[in-house]
Amino acid sequence: MKRSLIAIVAVTLMLAGCTAADPLAEDYRNGTQKNYISGDGTITEVPLAERGPSIDFEGVTDRGDAVTSDDYRGEVLVLNFWYGACPPCRVEAPELEELNQQFEGKGVSFLGVNVRDQAETSATHAAEFGVTYPSVVDVNDGNMLLAFSGTVAPNAVPTTLVIDRQGRVTARILGLLEASSILETLIDDALAEDD
Repeated sequence: MKRSLIAIVAVTLMLAGCTAADPLAEDYRNGTQKNYISGDGTITEVPLAERGPSIDFEGVTDRGDAVTSDDYRGEVLVLNFWYGACPPCRVEAPELEELNQQFEGKGVSFLGVNVRDQAETSATHAAEFGVTYPSVVDVNDGNMLLAFSGTVAPNAVPTTLVIDRQGRVTARILGLLEASSILETLIDDALAEDD
C-alpha cells in the first residue's frame, strides 16, 4: 500500500511538471508518443531589410563530404531539417526532390540536415525516397541547429529554410510542406532579389 501511494505521488508530480506549453508533454497526454515536435505549417518570410548578417555553418554529409556555408554563397539554398522516422519528413521527401530537380542548374541548391540519424540511416532514407541531394549529419554535434538558432530557428521537424545568395534566411516553413508550390514561390522570390 505504501509503495503504491509513493508511486502515485511520483507520477502525479512528474505529470504536474508537464505544462501545456510543452509539446512533447502534450503528445504524451494525448497518447500519440510520436516523440517529435511537429510544426503547424506556419510560413515566416523575412524582409530584406530585417535579415541581418549571413549565417555561417559547417558539417559533414551522409556521403562523408565536408560542407560549409561558403560552398553555397552566391546561390539560393534550401535547407530541410529532418530525420528518417519522422512521418511528415517521409511524406515531403519526394516533393522536395521534385523541386530539387526542377531548380537544378538555376542557381538553387538543396541540402538536408538530419537531426537524429547517423550517416547510414540518412543515406538509406535518401535511397528509399530517391533523394539525390546530400544531408548533413547533425546528430553528433548539433552545429547546424545551433547556427540557425536565431530569430528564424528550425524549431520543429521538419522545418524548411530558404537562404538567400548572401547566406541569410529569407523564409521558414515550420512543419510539413503542405504544397510544393508554396516553397517554389519562396525560392523564386529569393532568386528574383537584387541584393
